[in-house]
Amino acid sequence: MDFIEELTWRGMIHTMMPGTDEQLRKEMTTAYLGIDPTADSLHIGHLCGVMMLRHFQRCGHKPIALVGGATGMIGDPSGKSAERNLLDEATLRHNQEAIKAQLARFLDFESDAPNRAELVNNYDWMKDISFLDFAREIGKHITVNYMMAKDSVQKRLNGEARDGLSFTEFTYQLLQGFDFMHLYEAKNCKLQLGGSDQWGNITTGSELVRRKLGGEVYALTCPLITKADGGKFGKTESGNIWLDARYTSPYKFYQFWLNVSDADAEKYLKIFTFLTKEEIEALAAEHAQDPGARPLQKRLAKEVTVMVHGEDNYNAAVEASSILFSNQAREALMKLDEQTLLDIFDGVPRFAVAKSDLEAGIPLLDFLAEKTKVFPSKGEARKMVQGNGVSLNKEKVADPTMLVTADHLIAGRYILAQRGKKNYFLIIAE
Repeated sequence: MDFIEELTWRGMIHTMMPGTDEQLRKEMTTAYLGIDPTADSLHIGHLCGVMMLRHFQRCGHKPIALVGGATGMIGDPSGKSAERNLLDEATLRHNQEAIKAQLARFLDFESDAPNRAELVNNYDWMKDISFLDFAREIGKHITVNYMMAKDSVQKRLNGEARDGLSFTEFTYQLLQGFDFMHLYEAKNCKLQLGGSDQWGNITTGSELVRRKLGGEVYALTCPLITKADGGKFGKTESGNIWLDARYTSPYKFYQFWLNVSDADAEKYLKIFTFLTKEEIEALAAEHAQDPGARPLQKRLAKEVTVMVHGEDNYNAAVEASSILFSNQAREALMKLDEQTLLDIFDGVPRFAVAKSDLEAGIPLLDFLAEKTKVFPSKGEARKMVQGNGVSLNKEKVADPTMLVTADHLIAGRYILAQRGKKNYFLIIAE
């Protein structure tokens, strides 16, 4: 496979330095992409860059993932309106290990192949450099005029940031440039990959390599991913969509991709999956015939969820998704873990009951109308039970005199009550 051709049809190239294509066709090339280590998980905003690295390796080249331990201590002004929190070394090391474990789902770090991936941390080569050494060896090669001309600097200086741009952040592009120079010298790395917002920092690195070492290096950026409605990709009301199940459950992750718009689904299939051009075109044609069946979204959600969380978690997410729409879902409901249950029924009314009352048993009508407010009165509750309109844990209840007990609890703590077809209530035993 040809890396540039592959990324081009997928819409994953924003800007490319002249000569990049020729370099990649000439020989196996080493490229690096920087990853911000300010959390111990990647989120889907990182995925486009990670996919670039994977395509790079699949095309026979050598990828390096650089965890920005040193630069993470400073903060990159690109695309930001506020300075980042600075992290200590112990936190950065923890985050690095967590990120490597996630990247191992995408990249081959372990084989004996000449293009196996590597993970590096720029803290390792920056921690012992003094300010005087840096000023003498790096600073003298790049003028302030050159640095001031960068878009990321100009935007911050022209009012995007409340407090302007700190000297610390201003020097960020020199530090990132030093990374490129170090990797060029130490690992013959001739290409830097990144998002389009990194173009200024990347070109500073190529300029530093040229001026200090007389070397020729290259750059390629992918577009920042957007949504068709102009909203920010990967952000929801509850924040980032993380790759770590501790922060975003596989169910919620799956639902995010399942619910993208028709306009975005085909674009995201190109960027976030390894389906071929022909496979995506066939799915698009199928979607055009029956948009209601949403084949683009279903395949997108499957591919990305399996890639990040594995087949078992994907299957569990699909089963969990069916619970809302099926009257035969009691068995699946009772198997749910607590987090997935809470994700599925996020936003439904909640009531608390005493666990001790459930252990003794609560008469159904008391449970529905007095211990909780699923119904305003016992009479109304009785009438709807007799009309076959009440379910507990997705199972119809026909006997208004039955007892609700601790045996009804899901995950040892929850009971799902349903009034009619669409009104759900989550009762929590405390």
